[in-house]
This record gives sequence, structure tokens and C-alpha cells, in this order.
Amino acid sequence: MKTLKFKLYSHKRNRYLKQVINAAGIIYNHCIALHRRYYRWWGKHLNCARLQKHIAKLRKHNRFWQLVGSQAVQDICQRIDKAYQLFFKHHNKGVRPPGFKKVKKYKSFTLKQAGYKFLGGNRIKIGSRVYQYWNSREIEGTLKTLTIKRTALGELFLIVVVDGYSTPAVISETGKIAGFDFGLKAFLTCSEGFKIESPEFLNSSLSALRSASKQHSRKHKGSTNREQARKQLVRCHEAISNRRRDWFWKLAHKLTDQFDVLCFETLNLKGMQRLWGRKVNDLGLGDFLQILEWVAHKKGKQIIYIDPWYPSSKTCFCCGHVLDELDLSIRRWRCPSCQSVNDRDENAALNICMVGSSTLGVGDVRQAQPAISV
Repeated sequence: MKTLKFKLYSHKRNRYLKQVINAAGIIYNHCIALHRRYYRWWGKHLNCARLQKHIAKLRKHNRFWQLVGSQAVQDICQRIDKAYQLFFKHHNKGVRPPGFKKVKKYKSFTLKQAGYKFLGGNRIKIGSRVYQYWNSREIEGTLKTLTIKRTALGELFLIVVVDGYSTPAVISETGKIAGFDFGLKAFLTCSEGFKIESPEFLNSSLSALRSASKQHSRKHKGSTNREQARKQLVRCHEAISNRRRDWFWKLAHKLTDQFDVLCFETLNLKGMQRLWGRKVNDLGLGDFLQILEWVAHKKGKQIIYIDPWYPSSKTCFCCGHVLDELDLSIRRWRCPSCQSVNDRDENAALNICMVGSSTLGVGDVRQAQPAISV
């Protein structure tokens, strides 16, 4: 499976697709209301097939709902059912049930086997209308689903999922293995002795972001000026996100070109966000690992994740002595056993590399899964 993303040309006929997304949002909220009412009356979960059958009857008498294709409506019901199943399974872990969404903020609808047709070149037929898109790459393989997605700026994108996509094998073996330690001071510390500093795109753009946010909050609600200020604020956030994502892709390719096996410590991102908040969000550790796994899978490299409870920072790499406590403010420490002076991050990276290399072939190696849009 592979996901491809294309941007639709801006055109007045795109208003129809935005109306379809709004109608899908209304159907979604109605399904959520039915789920809650059914559970309140009967104390049971509403079956997905019964919900689809009921929505199909209601759709016959509502012309606005008929803008959304039957398969798109079925997909809405299936997504809600999947979200409720996840909630019932993991509600003790803080997972919340799906809730109502503002129609203006509803993002997408999905078509499966029918409702669209690629006409060749950069044209696609959705319903009875023909649209043009930026054809940045050829679509190979079997088409599975097509999702029309709306961004906060009102731009429309095609998200195409294909099966059997042929990707050329990239062979570049270096025979090297390295361990990496994430940190707040340095983004990555490598066991080879170098550090990679994070540009901190959010922190460097805070002044522009604050200015755009103030301009938005000062405008009268419902006015045209407020909508323009909102779009400007969204552009600031998108610029930060795009710069960070571009840096992640370049860094992922650089690391996978240097090493065949990359070892990391499993991160508790939610716990880190509770402790350091905006700093962790600015680093975007989870997004980087997702991109790195995709690049590693494409190049045939391996990603190893070690046990999150392994004391990589408190264990002396030279003699293996483990400290009882090591405060976060201590960046360098002397081993009481062998008297070697250890840098906190470099020592952790060396230990991660050692533990990761010992698990090669045991089953802790996770081949990356291509689960992101490219």
C-alpha cells in the first residue's frame, strides 16, 4: 500500500466539493447523535450495519445529503464504528469516544470503488464534474480509495491509496550501526560522536506567530477581516510545519545514507509533552521517527527500538556501572567505579547502540512501514 497526495487546481467548480464535505460533516454529526441516543436508551453500542441502513433511508428524502455518495456515507459510518471500538477497548488508557465536529472544520470524505475516474493527464472526474490537479507523479498499481481533503485555508487535495506500487530498490550498504539519543539540548546525539541541533522552527517564528494571532483576535467575529486574519494565522502555522517536515526528510535521508542499522530508545511522547510542553511539540520527535521509518523501509535499512526502561543515561559505557539517581540538570558525570567522565547524551547513545546491536536477529528489529503520504 502507498499513499499519494495531489493538489487540486483552484477553480470555482471546487465549491461543489466543499459542499459535499459540508454535507459529509452534517451526516457525521447526525451519526454521532444516533450513537449517543441509542446508548442512552438501550445501553448498547449501535451496530454499524444498522446505522448504514438507517442513514440510507434518511438519505433518500434529503437532497443535500444526496451530494455525498453512498460509499462515502458508508465510510463515515465505518470510521465512527472503528473509533467507538477503539474507545471501548482502551477507555481506561484515556482514549475518548468520537464527538461532534464543526461542519466548517470537517475535513474530508472518501470514495472507494465508484464515484470517480482518472481521465488521463492531470484530469479526474468526481461525480459528474471534471477537475484538474497537479500531476507530480505517475499513479501506478491498483486504486483502492480516493479521499478529498480540505485544509484550513480552503485548499483541496486528492489522497490516493494504491496497492502494488512498484518502488525501485535502493541498495547502499555501509556496514555501519549507530545509536541515537534524543534530547532537549541537542535534537540527536549519535554514538559516532557528532550531535545534530534542532532549528526549532516554532521558537524562531514565535514573534510572527504572536503578531498574526493578535491581529486575528482583534477582528470582529464573523467579519471578512477576521477571516483574512485567520487565513494569515493558518499560513504562519503551515510555514512552520512545512519547514520542519522538509528538514526531517533531508535528515532522514542523510542518516540512512550513513548507516545500515539505526538504534533508538522507545519514547513516551505523551509523558514528555506533559513535562516540557511546547518544546517537545517543536522538536516533533514522533513525526521524525515516522518519516525515518518510511525512508529506511524504502532503502532497505533497519530501525531498532530498545526497551524504554533501560537506564541508558545512568549506565557507564566503559564498565557498566549503573547510578542510583541522575538528575536531569547533570550533563556530565564521573563514574564512581572506573573514574571515567561521561557526557550524558553521548554515553546514552553508546549504550543504545550496544543494546540495539545485541538484539540484531533476535526479533526486536522493526522494519519500517510506509504509512505516510508522499
